[in-house]
Amino acid sequence: MHRKNVLLIVVDQWRADFVPHLLRAKGEVPFLKTPNLDRLCTEGVTFANHVTACVPCGPARASLLTGLYLMNHRAVQNTVPLDQRHFNLGKALRANGYDPALIGYTTTTPDPRSTARQDPRFLVLGDLMDGFRSVGAFEPNMDGYFGWVAQNGFELPPNREDIWLPEGEDAVPGATTRPARIPKELSDSTFFTERALTYLKGRAGKPFFLHLGYYRPHPPFVAPAPYHEMYKAQDMPAVVRAASPEAEGAQHPLIKYYVDAIKRGSFFHGAEGSGATLDAAEIAQMRATYCGLISEIDDCLGKVFSFLDETGQWDDTLIVFTSDHGEQLGDHHLLGKIGFHDESFRIPLVVKDPRGAQGRRGVIEEAFTESVDVMPTILDWLGGQIPRACDGRSVMPFTQGVRPSEWRTELHYEYDFRDVHYSEPEKVLGLSMDESSLCVVQDENYKYVHFAALPPLFFDLRSDPDQFVNLADDPAYAALVRNYAQKALSWRLVHADRTLTHFRSSPRGLEERTPETRTKTGDETWSVPSRVAAQ
Repeated sequence: MHRKNVLLIVVDQWRADFVPHLLRAKGEVPFLKTPNLDRLCTEGVTFANHVTACVPCGPARASLLTGLYLMNHRAVQNTVPLDQRHFNLGKALRANGYDPALIGYTTTTPDPRSTARQDPRFLVLGDLMDGFRSVGAFEPNMDGYFGWVAQNGFELPPNREDIWLPEGEDAVPGATTRPARIPKELSDSTFFTERALTYLKGRAGKPFFLHLGYYRPHPPFVAPAPYHEMYKAQDMPAVVRAASPEAEGAQHPLIKYYVDAIKRGSFFHGAEGSGATLDAAEIAQMRATYCGLISEIDDCLGKVFSFLDETGQWDDTLIVFTSDHGEQLGDHHLLGKIGFHDESFRIPLVVKDPRGAQGRRGVIEEAFTESVDVMPTILDWLGGQIPRACDGRSVMPFTQGVRPSEWRTELHYEYDFRDVHYSEPEKVLGLSMDESSLCVVQDENYKYVHFAALPPLFFDLRSDPDQFVNLADDPAYAALVRNYAQKALSWRLVHADRTLTHFRSSPRGLEERTPETRTKTGDETWSVPSRVAAQ
């Protein structure tokens, strides 16, 4: 078997504890059904401790596709531009002879230094990342999708997004049992799937790279029939939260801000009121709808997988399945992807390597992995050069049963909560724009949250897995807090931008070294590079 195809599947807002394969491994009965994702898990390696490097969509996708931590790519929030100098997966694939096709979106705002201020890409949430070629884009403004819906005979309402209102309702107070106005045949998940099949059929068996993105299970939390009633509210996992929004907010000023500020309208079209006031029944129904949206995606993936089977390409295709970030779903009285909680940052990662060791099929890998690992993983499989600036590492050795040396011992992730369009924490918390950030260092035992200008948080995960008791000021934990603060500082120092730090000038001209050239004695071996890639 030769290296041939890559299918990168990126869903939106799918958290890791909604993966049945992982639930079964814990001895739990899954509350949702995903037979096609299950197949992928049983033929590949599922990473149980995987996180996105940052939230929300724009920053998360920037990290996923550049392999850079937020501190390096600095597309810190949705609509914040991505520096044009950063290398990305699309550009890297082109250097390897692949035409990187993209379905879905990347939520990338262009560098204003490289285009005119009147560029219409500055009028929308985000556009396509340089290097990728759209074969079914959602952006800008979902025009491609809505045009397809109209072309198929569905009469769009004046406000096009009202297609996601429940049947028979003009406003949604909250979670609903009603189906969406749009039928499943014209849903956004169907749109992306049809575009994927059109692209794959057009390749006629030629090697491909396809970024297949899905909008779901991103809100609004309204599912088309029959997915709206596929799951029952009473079967959903219980919400994890303090006794009241006030008690939750007392933990930290940032959490108090979000508990007070999150609005239902961002998650249910036309809804009014606070997201923190959802009661247990509403949250359970919201989760049932969320599961329905997941099952719709799974059915769509089944069509793509069947095509690969029928055309003999399944065993020639590296498949990577992941999400951009998670979703609070009412946990900690929060909605969306915010803050520092596991629900926002822990996401699925499944890698099916057709060349992987037979004994690794279906394995659940406990090593700590991060979204910045996806780009180097794909390049490693293709035999391409991984940029020195890349903060992630290939997980491909895990598919062969090999743990890479000096693998990370903690998870790291970040969140920048500066004012953008829909949130004003700076004003409320009395912070400047550049003070509105946090980073997390987390392992099996402890979780440390460092803020630029707010008090830190420290949790003992062994006794407090849901992270309700902040021990940062507990004298008994003072030494541990200092240790984890040091870990956070060291992590940032080690991963500061390294784009050119492995070059030097010399009497021989430009020389280059890599970590692999270090000898057992600690000496470095320098070489004259044949070329310097645009990385």
